[in-house]
Amino acid sequence: MKRIAKRAGVAALASIAVTASLAVALPTAAYAINEVPCAGRTDLVRATIHATGDSSADYCYANAGTDMYVQDVWWVTRISTGNNRVQWYGDGRWQPAQPIPKWTVFTWPNHPGGVRIQGIRIL
Repeated sequence: MKRIAKRAGVAALASIAVTASLAVALPTAAYAINEVPCAGRTDLVRATIHATGDSSADYCYANAGTDMYVQDVWWVTRISTGNNRVQWYGDGRWQPAQPIPKWTVFTWPNHPGGVRIQGIRIL
């Protein structure tokens, strides 16, 4: 009986050790991106976005990370990258394949109403 209890104790300790090592080896994703006031700054990501049938507004973002939009009703007409490399999520993938470079204003002249956007990512 003593031997069974010892084995059970060793198995429990091994299980705890494996769980702890996974917690250390597999950190959770950090979503550090923040929506911030634009306040005339040019170093931030500035996206001109509107909901279907609404007027456009500028949204500014700081810090690397991803911001996914809950509702699928948003359209983007302009992205100014500031001092960042940026991608937007639409049509089921991050676009463009190579991020938009720093200090770039990106527009869609062939799509005057913009393109559907479901998220934005600063790399």
